[in-house]
Amino acid sequence: MKTSLNLSHLLSRRVFLGAATSCIAAPALAHPQCALGPEPHEKGPLVFLDYDQVELDAAYDQEAYQLITDSTNARLSFLSSDVRFRLGFPERHSYGESEVEKLDIFRAAADPAPIFIFIHGGRWQALNAGNTAFAAETCLDAGVHFVAPDFAKVTEVGGDLGILADQVRRAIAWVARNASQFGGDAARIYVAGHSSGGHLCAVALTTDWETNFDLPADVLKGGLCISGMYDMKSVRISSRRTYLAFTDAMEDAMSPIRHLDLIRAPITVAYGSLETPEFIRQGKAFAEALRAAGKQVVEIEAPSHHHQDMWESVGNPYGLCGRAALAMMKLATPSARAVACISPATSPG
Repeated sequence: MKTSLNLSHLLSRRVFLGAATSCIAAPALAHPQCALGPEPHEKGPLVFLDYDQVELDAAYDQEAYQLITDSTNARLSFLSSDVRFRLGFPERHSYGESEVEKLDIFRAAADPAPIFIFIHGGRWQALNAGNTAFAAETCLDAGVHFVAPDFAKVTEVGGDLGILADQVRRAIAWVARNASQFGGDAARIYVAGHSSGGHLCAVALTTDWETNFDLPADVLKGGLCISGMYDMKSVRISSRRTYLAFTDAMEDAMSPIRHLDLIRAPITVAYGSLETPEFIRQGKAFAEALRAAGKQVVEIEAPSHHHQDMWESVGNPYGLCGRAALAMMKLATPSARAVACISPATSPG
């Protein structure tokens, strides 16, 4: 069953008229949010769907559709520092032999408690576990351990996404095997990620845990994939090709949408209505493929949310992604008002 709600009535006519007036009244340079998308250019040959190369490159460049990101990033950095200042620094554990293969654990007071693993984004080449600390407090307040793994920058491993995927999988396996050491419940492990972390989250959810790690096939009890990429075909020919060393094998292995048979957990797929066309298309396509495969899925299209807004909302128990994370762990049930806001689309699995 698919349920979709028209959310346009939730946005006031005044907001639309105000935005339109400001864009008309002043040049784009004065109002940079009015100049979104690819730079003006003569349409070139199509390279994917109805995109030419300039348009496809822009569709994988978040800042082309959210020009003012510095204030959001600075706010999240402050909030992450603030959490560490108020709640204390997380425990730091190694899940592998290399220096980067470590993870942060913010421990909840409850014991044993569910475990929420968050995979950071950053185009597979930036940020780290410390940048996610702002989201830990929502979990701790709900009695959930918050875990954030570090992993290599793809630019430091020859552009091979498979290495990052292997590190994330081994981090999850470490958590499952060592949960009792930090008061975690190995039977209640959930994974989430944003942007390139949303991609790695989906890769983790399409892992054969039983064969490759000698863990239960359903070791992950739920997944929250936020603003991710799930089919690497278009990514491979976008501007990201300059630092990702794609082969046919890597494209296939790193495309979770092609391995849905391995999914054992309910999945929430979230994306913002103001994201780039490709991040929206990828989210919609992944959710639809999950439904078609008979998997349990909730699809969230967040009104008036840009790419970075989706990440920020993880740290807010009243935000769309924070609320979705708690609901995934069966720690909160969205109210009727919340359901109306998140526009869910579900099917039984």
